[in-house]
Amino acid sequence: MTQFDIDAVDRRILRVLSVDGRISITDLARQAATSTATCFRRVQRLTEDGVITGFRADIAPASVGRSAIIVMGVCLDRLNKQAFAEFEAAIRDHPLVVSCYLVSGEFDYLVMIRAASIDEFNAIYGDWLVSLPGIRLTRTFFSMKEVVQRTYLHF
Repeated sequence: MTQFDIDAVDRRILRVLSVDGRISITDLARQAATSTATCFRRVQRLTEDGVITGFRADIAPASVGRSAIIVMGVCLDRLNKQAFAEFEAAIRDHPLVVSCYLVSGEFDYLVMIRAASIDEFNAIYGDWLVSLPGIRLTRTFFSMKEVVQRTYLHF
């Protein structure tokens, strides 16, 4: 993605929206110290330019039965474009996978999973994860405590 020229007003708008995406344009303009019309146009431009990628509700995982956090390091058996593409396609749409990163270091991928319980994770591990294409080895880490989980950027 291209980095855009974002001025101080854009930054103020983005800071407020990243914490409260449901704020009214009037309140957003007031907090960003700009007029309502200017604020509206800037939000439109930031959205059209792809700086703002969407608005969504942040849901408390435990309230919908997803309190277990599992981080899995994955090593593939081959390191080429095709192996990466196959693994990424297979993992991308699973409903319990909340993030997946291609990384450097000991693992090829870090995958974060939100499950109802360790038992639910064990079931999908045996039924689904071990059947993913190209996996050589996995290391699984079970979270004991969630310390920080941000859905917004500080900048």
